[in-house]
Amino acid sequence: MLVPVKWLEEYTDVNVSVDEFCDRMIMSGSNLETVEYFGQGIENVVVGKILSIEKHPDADKLVITQIDTGASEPVQIVTGAANISVGDYVPVALHGSRIPGPLHGQPKQPGGVTIKKGKLRGVESNGMLCSCSELGFEDKVVPVAHRDGIWILDREYPAGTDIVKALELECAVVDFEITPNRPDCLSMIGMAREAAATFGTELRYPDTKCEEKGAEKTKDFISVEIRKPEYCRRYVARVVKDIKIEQSPWWLQKCLIFAGMRPINNIVDITNYVMLEYGQPLHAFDIRTVSGNQIIVDTAQEGETFTTLDGTERTMTGDALMIKDAEKAIGIAGIMGGLNSEIEEDTTMILVEGANFNGDNVRATSKRLGLRTEASARFEKGIDPNLTVQAVDRVCRLIEILNAGTVLRGTVDVYPKEYRAESVKVRAERVNAMLGVELSAKEMEEIFESLEMKVSRLGNTMNVTPPTVRQDLLTEVDFVEEVARMYGYDKLPVTLPRSNDEAKKSRKQRLRDMAKDALLGLGMNEIQTYSFVSPKGLDNIRMADDAEGRKLIKLINPLGEDTSVMRTTLIPNMLEVFGRNYSRNTLAMRAFELGNTFINNHHLEDPLPEEKDMLCAACYGEQESFFTLKGILSEMLYKLGIRELCFCPEENVGTFHPGRCAKIFAGDRELGIIGEIHPDVAEKYGIGTRVLCTELDFDQLCQLADTEKLYSPLPKYPSIKRDIAMVVKEEIMVAQLEAVIKKEGKKLLESVALFDVYRGKPILPGSKSVAFTLVYRAQDHTLTDEEVSKVHDRVLGGLRDEYGAQLREM
Repeated sequence: MLVPVKWLEEYTDVNVSVDEFCDRMIMSGSNLETVEYFGQGIENVVVGKILSIEKHPDADKLVITQIDTGASEPVQIVTGAANISVGDYVPVALHGSRIPGPLHGQPKQPGGVTIKKGKLRGVESNGMLCSCSELGFEDKVVPVAHRDGIWILDREYPAGTDIVKALELECAVVDFEITPNRPDCLSMIGMAREAAATFGTELRYPDTKCEEKGAEKTKDFISVEIRKPEYCRRYVARVVKDIKIEQSPWWLQKCLIFAGMRPINNIVDITNYVMLEYGQPLHAFDIRTVSGNQIIVDTAQEGETFTTLDGTERTMTGDALMIKDAEKAIGIAGIMGGLNSEIEEDTTMILVEGANFNGDNVRATSKRLGLRTEASARFEKGIDPNLTVQAVDRVCRLIEILNAGTVLRGTVDVYPKEYRAESVKVRAERVNAMLGVELSAKEMEEIFESLEMKVSRLGNTMNVTPPTVRQDLLTEVDFVEEVARMYGYDKLPVTLPRSNDEAKKSRKQRLRDMAKDALLGLGMNEIQTYSFVSPKGLDNIRMADDAEGRKLIKLINPLGEDTSVMRTTLIPNMLEVFGRNYSRNTLAMRAFELGNTFINNHHLEDPLPEEKDMLCAACYGEQESFFTLKGILSEMLYKLGIRELCFCPEENVGTFHPGRCAKIFAGDRELGIIGEIHPDVAEKYGIGTRVLCTELDFDQLCQLADTEKLYSPLPKYPSIKRDIAMVVKEEIMVAQLEAVIKKEGKKLLESVALFDVYRGKPILPGSKSVAFTLVYRAQDHTLTDEEVSKVHDRVLGGLRDEYGAQLREM
C-alpha cells in the first residue's frame, strides 16, 4: 500500500519527520517496505508559457517555440512534441538544469541528466520541454492525457516558478506491506487510523454530505436485485446526471500518481481516489447502457463470453458472479467492468456502484480468468459491507465539488443481512500475563478507544466491540496483540519461554541424526529436494503400472505440471540431481536424502495420505560399485543396531539392472532395495555411467533399530583362526553359506568373514570358490585343537550337506 504522507495528513496530523513517522509506525505493527521521495533530482526546471510555435526550416518533425520563463526575454527551444499549443503552460528544463530522466529513447542514467543548450538541425535550443516521465514519473502512472508528449499543466501558473514548488511535487511516499488479515489498511483512512492511534492525534473523516439538487430520485432511474446473496452481501447505487467528462484537477491527479495509479478522466479518477481513500472498490456505469434500468447480481451462464474494459473477450464459468441488466452482463463482480457499459466522452448520466462481494468467489474467478485488479485484490481479503454507503456518497460529493455533475436524491441500498461486530470479553490480568507488563484496565481502554473500539468496562474486565472494518478481531488474544503493538513492541520485556520440561528429541529424530551422521562419515553428501514432483518421474524410472507408488496425490493448485503431485519415491529426485551434476562434468558423486513420501489412501476410510519416511542413497564414479554402496549401507545399519541382514536377488524391477539388484531383509522384514540403475533409466536423466542406488523404508529401520550399548569384557582366553575355501554352485549366495556356518559353529564360533570369491581355472564353469575366515573362542577356557576340529568338521559337514560345498584343496 503506497501512502503519500501529504495525502495522509488530510486525515490526521503527522507532525514529525518522515524517518520518525516510519520508525514509530513500524513499532506499532505496520510493516514498511520502502520510502520514495518524489521531487528529488529536479533542479532549475520552471513553469513556462508557450508564446509561439513555428515550423523548423530544415526538419519536418521539429518546431521552434518561444517560451516565457519569467525572464526579460523569451527562451527559444526546439522540440519534436506534437501535443503543444500556443498558450499552454509546460515544464521547462533550462540550460544547466537537472532532471531524473530518462530522456526519450535513452536508458535512465544514475544521478539524472543535465540539460545543456545546443543546436538542433542548425537552430539554437536553450533547454527542453519536459514530459512526465522525464520528471521522474513511471510510465504506468503518467496521465492518459499526457502519455504521449509534453506535460501540459492543468491551469495557469506564474511563469518562471520552480516546477517542484508550483506543483507541490515534493512528497515522501511510504510503501507499507499489508498482511492478509488487515484489509482495512489497504486504504488511506485505514492507515490514518493507525497513525492517529500511534501519535495520539485526531482522525478526520472526509466530507460525504451531498447537496442533492433538484427533485429527481435515484430509485426512479434504477432498481437493484441480488439473486445470489451468498456472493453479494450488499449493493448500493446512486445516480448522477449532467455529467461532464474532462481531465481531473492536478490535486486529484497528484494523489493518484503518488499512490501508483494512472489518472484517466474525472469520473474514473474520482472512483479510484475514493477506493484508495476508503479501501472500498467502486465502479461507474453509463446509465444509457443499462437495459431496463435494472441491476441484477447473478452468476454467469456456463461458457458465456464477456468483453471486459481492457478489450479482452473472456469465457465465464457458472460460478462467476456478474453484474447484469435486464438483457446482458455489464461487469464481472469485484474485478472489472464491461466494455459495453464504459464511460464515454459523451456520457451524461452515470450509475455509481458500491458493493460488497464474497472474497472467495472473487479470488476464484480472478485466478481462473488470470485477471487481477486493484478491486479484486481488496475484495478477496474481505471488506466491511458498511463502507459501501460512505464510499458511494463520497464519490458523489467529489463530483459536486469538481462541478462534474448533479447528484440525484436518495440511494438504492439492498442489504439482505446487516453485518455487526460482536463484542469480546478482554481481561486485563490475562493481557498483562501474556505480555509481561503491568498496564491498568484504564490504560488498555484508552488504547482500544484510540483504535475506534467501543469499550464497556467493569473493574478489570472489558467488553470490547471493534469497528466493523476490523474483521480480524475475533477472540481475546487478538485484542492482546492490539495492546502489545500500540503500547510498543520495543517496550515489552524480553524473557525466556517458561517450561517445566527440557526440550528433547524424539527417538525417531535421534535415529535420523545417527543415520545422517553415519552416512556423512562414510563420504556421502546430504541433499534435499521438493516433495512436489512431476508424474513423469515414475515413467522415467520405469515404475510398474500396478505399483503402490503409482497412487499419486494430485495438488489442487499446482505451480505447474512439474510440481503437480506429491512424491511416492525419492529415486526420481535423486537421479535428477545426479543428472544435473553429471552434465556439469562432476565425475563422481555420493549423495543421500532422508525425506517424506506420500501414498494416496483414497480407497480407505481415512482420507489422509500414508506418509512414510524413506532413505535414498546413491553413487556413481569410476571407483564406485555395487559393493561400495552395499558396504556403506551395511555400516550405517550397523550403527543403528541392525546387523542380521540378507540381500536377496531381485530380477523383475524396472528401475534397476536385471541381475544387479537385491531386496534387503532383516529377518522377515523387508527394508528396501539396492542395485544398479537400469541403463535406460540413467539415459533418461542424461547420466552416461553406472549409477548405484538404494531406497529404504526408514520407518521400518526405526522399528528394528537397537542403539543400546552392552558392555563386553575383553576376552581372557586366546582365539583360534581357521580359513576355509569352499567350491559351490554359482547360484548359491554367500549369505546362505554364512548362515550355515553360524548355525553349526554355535557358541564357539566368534566371527565369520568373507575374504575371497574366485572364478576360473581350476574351478569348473558354473561354480565358484568362496573363502571365509572363521574365529573360534571359548569364554571360560583355552580351546584345544580337538575341540576346534570337532566344531570345524561339523561346519564343513553342514556346508556339504546343505549346498554340496566341497573343500577346495588347491
